[in-house]
Amino acid sequence: MIDSVQFEQRRRLGVATLNRPKALNALTLEMVRSLDRQIAAWESDRSVHAVMLRGEGRAFCAGGDVRAVHASRHHPPGPGDYKTELFREEFHLMRRIHRFRKPWVALTHGITMGGGAGLSVNGSHCVASETTVFAMPEVFIGSFPDVAATRFLGRTPGKIGLFLSLTGARADAADAMSLGLARHFVPQARFAGLAEALATESADVGAVVARFAADPGRSRLAALRPAIDRCFRHDTVEAIVSALRSEDSQWAKDALSAMDRASPLSLKLALRVNQEGSALEIEDALTLEYRAMMHVIAGPDFYEGVRAVLIDKDQKPRWRHSSLADVSEAEVESHFENLGDRELRFEVDGSGEPMHAGEARP
Repeated sequence: MIDSVQFEQRRRLGVATLNRPKALNALTLEMVRSLDRQIAAWESDRSVHAVMLRGEGRAFCAGGDVRAVHASRHHPPGPGDYKTELFREEFHLMRRIHRFRKPWVALTHGITMGGGAGLSVNGSHCVASETTVFAMPEVFIGSFPDVAATRFLGRTPGKIGLFLSLTGARADAADAMSLGLARHFVPQARFAGLAEALATESADVGAVVARFAADPGRSRLAALRPAIDRCFRHDTVEAIVSALRSEDSQWAKDALSAMDRASPLSLKLALRVNQEGSALEIEDALTLEYRAMMHVIAGPDFYEGVRAVLIDKDQKPRWRHSSLADVSEAEVESHFENLGDRELRFEVDGSGEPMHAGEARP
């Protein structure tokens, strides 16, 4: 049986390879656990000076294995429940990557969505290539952007992060560089040489990666920023939709079409977490997301979205709410109620503060 994540040490470089190519390297609970264990071991291993993550096949990582979550839909939340444990441990993994005390180099290519974005953007050195496609399309499956996206999308220029959250729009390498989601652009043909250099050289990792970097070209989303900011500056999804309808352009029509396919509740949750997440430390962002996610998986939209998009593939989800007007503010607020004993909690250092890393992203 082939491991779904493969690990090796190349001289001074720890290398992790996501190895479920037929499933576009979607993260299972087993993969999350094996990554977490190995990263912890490499962090304390003085012979490892940096870690590189890559994906086998045509995708870096398409996100979490939501089919398996769907299969556990009738199980009560708590210990032993697959969906509860997957989200909890995945969120802990995202925090470990962000706080990792050594350089974390994610070589992305192809689909880099959902959890795949979390594995790369949350690290210190996210590398985009000419095939990389970043996206957070969770609103189409009755969820919302998570894995600390409340934070990293909230910190993109202007309102582009909110645009990506509400429309599931795709960002290419040039967009990712412009938005600060990726730190470097390296053509895939140079990946092997970069890996060899990282394994053998003692120079600063950023300087090594920069030697293999190229110009990603112009960002389409950066050019659209004035119009995006104009439409997505509003405080409600309804007002954003109204602004888009007044915008006579193809990008606005595409945005409206995408939002029309999304769960109305998911759109309002995505707006709420985006409004709060940009100013939060990663622990608080993940705690906020986990709270909302536990309420989401207790409702019907997530399972209906996964059914329509990934299982039956009829692309005709029957959402709980027929329109944005049917989603009350009280219902949105209920998704952020404290979970009590099921709250997400993180280890702290001797001072009582969350442990921080030397090379974490800002």
